[in-house]
Amino acid sequence: MPLTEPEPPAPSDDDPPEPSTPPPGGRSFKKLVLGLVAGALCLFIGGAVWFWLYPDQPGPVRTVSVTVEIPAGAGLLGIKKILAQAGVIHDDFRFFLWAKLLAGRRLKAGEYAFAPGMSPRAVISLLASGKTVPHAITVVEGFNLYQTAEVIQAGGWGRQEEFWQLVTDPGFINSFGLQAATLEGYLFPDTYFFEKGTGLRVIVTAMVKRMVQVLDEERAKKGQRGSGSEAEKPALIPYEVLILASIIEKETALAAERPLVAKVFLNRLRLGMKLQTDPTVIYGLAKFGAPLTKDDLDTSTPFNTYANRGLPVGPICNPGRTAIAAALNPAADDYTYFVSQNDGSHYFSKSLSEHNQAVARYRKKREAAQEAGEKAERDN
Repeated sequence: MPLTEPEPPAPSDDDPPEPSTPPPGGRSFKKLVLGLVAGALCLFIGGAVWFWLYPDQPGPVRTVSVTVEIPAGAGLLGIKKILAQAGVIHDDFRFFLWAKLLAGRRLKAGEYAFAPGMSPRAVISLLASGKTVPHAITVVEGFNLYQTAEVIQAGGWGRQEEFWQLVTDPGFINSFGLQAATLEGYLFPDTYFFEKGTGLRVIVTAMVKRMVQVLDEERAKKGQRGSGSEAEKPALIPYEVLILASIIEKETALAAERPLVAKVFLNRLRLGMKLQTDPTVIYGLAKFGAPLTKDDLDTSTPFNTYANRGLPVGPICNPGRTAIAAALNPAADDYTYFVSQNDGSHYFSKSLSEHNQAVARYRKKREAAQEAGEKAERDN
């Protein structure tokens, strides 16, 4: 019996190969690659969602609207910084990217009002629309150029000197087809809205065009109000209508009285009488806010209707629509005089004797009222 173990048989080609052992770390590397790819994909998707949802997210929490001025040439980065500092948006670089995507370089300079919580998309849309904050300019009925110049300067629209230079510029006045020394009477009293920084030329042009429009409208209505036959209507050119309307505007604030005042002055013109109206003297002397004296009435100016016959050389204020309508459609009465009743209304007379009686009557009432007021002050 042999003492040694038999040798194993030599492998043949028909025997299956023994399994090989994988190299160390192979599976770990594949897992690492797959993990990195999955992580990158998650980051990409998350970043895309983070970027895509941005423009519709609400802005910073505020309780009131905020007004922000975007200067010309600020650029997208500059606009982003201004809006973030004002609390309109969060300081986020995505605003710059979305502004480029949604509006390119079409964001407009100007002053804008942003409501609380506006989304970046809404902010960008507003800036691209150019819908800036409108600012009001109000010219009150009866304001003259002196008062309008003060309104212009007080509102920050320009200096009074610049305004006067414009409204007395012959070239600018002629550009409207007007033959006048100034634009007195041609600035229609109304409330106008302009964006901040609008030039005086644009503002005054809007006022003149509005007055021309109203004049045309009222002239088209002439004779439709039933105040007498067409033959009795005044044959005034538009500039004369403005002059007469400006006097009516300053003489009475009561709309019902204006056709009566118009008829008084038209009757005086027809009869060759002097108009003798204080507001024209005041305008000619630029003596606003102070009582007239006898010397004032005797001072010669182109606007002194106590010294000169006919209409003054130009309007004395900017009349409103009702005064213009009255100048074109006077009452049918034959009044030639009127006097204040000391309550804002007037008493109208057809003869000088009746007028003198009315003057004495209301002067006596005024003096009695003054004495009563003085007594009450002494008693107190």
